Amino acid sequence: MSQPERLSPGDTAPDFTLPSDTGEEVTLSGLRGRKVVVYFYPAAMTPGCTKQACDFSDSLESLRSAGYEVLGISPDKPEKLAKFRERDGLTLTLLSDPDKEVMRRYAAFGEKKLYGKVVEGVIRSTVVVDEEGAVELAQYNVKATGHVAKLRRDLGLDA
Repeated sequence: MSQPERLSPGDTAPDFTLPSDTGEEVTLSGLRGRKVVVYFYPAAMTPGCTKQACDFSDSLESLRSAGYEVLGISPDKPEKLAKFRERDGLTLTLLSDPDKEVMRRYAAFGEKKLYGKVVEGVIRSTVVVDEEGAVELAQYNVKATGHVAKLRRDLGLDA
């Protein structure tokens, strides 16, 4: 199985349209003029993904005031994402990519190591897209815990 090419700063971010947990369609190009943090996670309502989503929700206002929108993408269906939002009081936009097409285009789905075995699955990743639609930052195999704080530092948002 071949791995998709990872994105690098300066690449054009692949555009996408995906359904959200509220049923509306969200298109990346529709957010031009804003910076967008697109993060990919394996499954709603699992411990690591919940921690990461809550961290993004807790940082959402400060990220938005710095000009960033946040989109969380998982293979979960919109109905499960709606339960996830409700259960954990999430405030960010959650998108559903059940066929993993967008994940593959962002190199966020493929071979990874899980407990020492090579498996195919979602690679926890974050891609920051600038106002023009270019990749500003691409991070792969990120940790669920502490990732948002590290991302804020990497973006120069914490003094």
